[in-house]
Amino acid sequence: MRPVKMTPAHQTERLAELVCSNTFKSVEPMHAHGLLKAEMRVLGSMVLQAADEARIPGGSALAVDRVAFAAGVERRILSHPNIALVRGEVTELPSPGIIATGPLTSDALATAIANRLTAQSLAFYDAIAPILAADSLDYSRLFKASRYGKGGGDDYWNAPFTKDEYEAFVAALIAGEQYEPGHEFDKVPYFEGCLPVEEMAQRGVETLRFGPMKPIGLQDPRGLARGQNGEPYAVVQLRQEDRAAQMWNLVGFQTRLKTGAQQRIFRTIPGLEQAEFLRYGSIHRNSYLNAPQALTPYLSAPNDPLLLFAGQLTGVEGYTESAATGMLAGINLARLLAGDAPVLPPPTTMLGALYRYLRETEPARFQPMNANFGLMEPLPNPPRDKFKKKEALAERAMASMKDFVTQIGVVVTA
Repeated sequence: MRPVKMTPAHQTERLAELVCSNTFKSVEPMHAHGLLKAEMRVLGSMVLQAADEARIPGGSALAVDRVAFAAGVERRILSHPNIALVRGEVTELPSPGIIATGPLTSDALATAIANRLTAQSLAFYDAIAPILAADSLDYSRLFKASRYGKGGGDDYWNAPFTKDEYEAFVAALIAGEQYEPGHEFDKVPYFEGCLPVEEMAQRGVETLRFGPMKPIGLQDPRGLARGQNGEPYAVVQLRQEDRAAQMWNLVGFQTRLKTGAQQRIFRTIPGLEQAEFLRYGSIHRNSYLNAPQALTPYLSAPNDPLLLFAGQLTGVEGYTESAATGMLAGINLARLLAGDAPVLPPPTTMLGALYRYLRETEPARFQPMNANFGLMEPLPNPPRDKFKKKEALAERAMASMKDFVTQIGVVVTA
């Protein structure tokens, strides 16, 4: 809609202006974002072609010159014979069409989306707790149990704290370096039911013990075996995030700590000393849909198969993830208009795994997600070595994506 109507963060009228980071993260296929980019290249990503042209030194990260990147994307759009660029604010949902807006969705468009998909399906802020890789946890320091034995009786992994460990942890949270919003639009009004964990720590040393770290109803069998009271002084609970139990969520640990502080502080939790973070915690403005509740598996409106959604609005996090869903939305809308059925890559690919998360996550627990290996279909016989495991996942993903591209007949142009 720029420059007819500007956003609180963009400075130019260029398409694909990068407001936050100027990096698309790693290009290495052993890294989740690198693998997703490799899959996108097989699909012929124009965005990555423009990024390659605008690349600047950034180590293994695909860092770009913001001006050159935006100019490269815009040049490709304007020179395409089948694209007409219309500048203006979109206030109604087009069909056929793709809605691929993000955190700065205008009020008028947000209202149109909410009216079509119900207001309950659209969120304006996210509060995300970190997710950890299962194979990075030290289970010798954890115990399995549900509070008061509810559910399956042992649905959670629990990290028990002594009094000294707890007080040191609270002090570290209070001292931790927090993310400071760079724009007025990203300042979030906290809700009492969803406070950052460091904000709770600042309210008093005992606050967390009566909140997400409360030990009531949990018995550590190791304490009982020693003839002691089995109830720890405090507990951090980890909840399973996926069917394969590859990802575990720190329950109630939404946070605005910077990523370095999250690594340092949360790795002091017993059993998490070597934790691998698949997703970091955050709280920020973010317009997104509850995709598993509001959209079909290929991310269309339930009552209109020709109205598709893509980008951060669907509940993915990051430039690369947003661009990848846009590619698949374009492929599927073209197929639908040609009378063909929509398609999805298999969950053995990173893109297919992201789509599976968007369609199969329990709606009540849905939160935006970035690309990570924990989303992917597990290997039948995974290597014990983590690097070799990721290598095997990446090799399988690339083979699956090439098969997918052959199956749907995508023609890749330079």
